[in-house]
Amino acid sequence: MLNKIKNLREKTGAGIVDVKKALSEAGGDEAKAVEMLRKLGQAKASKKSERTAQEGVIVSYVHSNKKVGAMVKLCCETDFVARNSEFIELARDIAMHITAMNPKYINSEDVPAEIVEKEKEIWTAQAENEKKPREIMEKILEGKEKKFREEISLMSQPYIKNPEIAVSQLIAEKIGKIGENIQIAGFSRLEL
Repeated sequence: MLNKIKNLREKTGAGIVDVKKALSEAGGDEAKAVEMLRKLGQAKASKKSERTAQEGVIVSYVHSNKKVGAMVKLCCETDFVARNSEFIELARDIAMHITAMNPKYINSEDVPAEIVEKEKEIWTAQAENEKKPREIMEKILEGKEKKFREEISLMSQPYIKNPEIAVSQLIAEKIGKIGENIQIAGFSRLEL
């Protein structure tokens, strides 16, 4: 049992009490315990999301070809956490993700309506060319809009180092582990 606790702490970064509780509720199943710890981290993140994040760091990443890079402004609640190596590493990982995935906006709600409307015109014309019925066309347009917003929004993109989770889930896990609200306040991507 001690080995399982140690392994889960290393994997998730969760506290001993949380790890023991998750293992006991999962009947010793490590995979179930990891899932429970992830959910716990996201619950903690949602509780902390209302707190002000005015400290933080600005971190850059430049790809090895020196032709593309990004800067990210990652905020937290205290300067103590801002100097934490895990927090700084998170900022670097997000900057690397931005460099690779080229998001345009932080959240899907940030995508301007006029951009979505232009895309809808194209999707509507495509659906009409395919002679789709009106009621099906509505659902197609809804699905395409959702996918479009997610693809160009940082928080909803699959995280480059672990595509099974979105960037928002990565941040939620770090909030659960570090214990402070963490927010992306801005980013910029440059390419030659």
